[in-house]
Amino acid sequence: MNSASSSTLTTAPRMSTGIPGLDDILGGGLTPQRVYLVEGTPGTGKTTLGLQFLLDGVARGESGLYITLSETADELKAVAASHGWSLDALAIHELAGDEALDLDSQQSVFHPSEVELGETTRKVMDEVDHLKPVRVVFDSMSEMRLLAQNPLRYRRQILALKKFFSTRNCTVLLLDDKSSASDQHLHSIAHGVISLEQMAKEFGKERRRVNIVKMRGIRFRGGFHDYNLDTGGIVIYPRLVAAEHIRDFTPAISSSGSDGFDMLLGGGLVRGTNTLMVGPSGIGKTTLSVRCLLAALERGEKASYYLFDEGLGTFFARSTSLGMNLRPYVDSGQLRIAHIDPAELSPGEFAQMLRSIWANS
Repeated sequence: MNSASSSTLTTAPRMSTGIPGLDDILGGGLTPQRVYLVEGTPGTGKTTLGLQFLLDGVARGESGLYITLSETADELKAVAASHGWSLDALAIHELAGDEALDLDSQQSVFHPSEVELGETTRKVMDEVDHLKPVRVVFDSMSEMRLLAQNPLRYRRQILALKKFFSTRNCTVLLLDDKSSASDQHLHSIAHGVISLEQMAKEFGKERRRVNIVKMRGIRFRGGFHDYNLDTGGIVIYPRLVAAEHIRDFTPAISSSGSDGFDMLLGGGLVRGTNTLMVGPSGIGKTTLSVRCLLAALERGEKASYYLFDEGLGTFFARSTSLGMNLRPYVDSGQLRIAHIDPAELSPGEFAQMLRSIWANS
């Protein structure tokens, strides 16, 4: 199912992912007791997302199990520590233990064979039966793909795991690093697919975005949504959909502070509308904008001003020299001025910043 407004998203029981922005995109979270795929190249934050999912369960009194074929428990704990988290309440099961390094062993966990794939699957099942977790993260499917050796065996084992987890009432995230671009087995088997992407830019920091490829039985907000991966975990900024934020308002007219401009506009600026000022450099766009801003401040209204090109020092100096001193309003908290670096801030994060300021005003 695809995107819909938040007012029409289903209200069936959901399980939080531990990431508010992702829950918002999904209309409340995941359907419990299903198997989901989280895919993305290395560095997109799959492990962090999985840990946030499990730790959210711990906070709700739900047991969690992290099954790892690709990372050691120490590596996972180091990742968690970098975000200020503790994994003491989680169970971590390493399938690639010391025995995998035994040179006398007939099989290696990294050597594909039917015998070893069956042993790996049995170890997963035994651990789940022993711990009876509510939430499970399996990291990663690329190792299972190597063990399977051929697509038929791989699909059969994934189907077996899916059926097993469904009988144990587990909600499972399968992590995959997209090492096989043509592999569609997981897409067809999983109840939902969450795709994480990372894009390097020629200028500025890398950009990350998430896309819900499919989600059975859930009306979700489609398209790409920006997110940040930083200390504290993943923060997702749901794509802004104007149709979800329609409100009634009175189209009152407010003075711009310039009598001549008010005459051109038929009285002034109309509340609830947008005005675009266009012109070459030095024509007075910033001066006219500040005059409109100051008029609102003088009426006792709160305001926000975002600078993309000009520095704050230059902005204040030029405004003051023209008889428009804004510093008293900044000091009182009535005016908020922010300098935005487009190379460091994604469009989604900027839109969320605007929404948060409006909601808290």
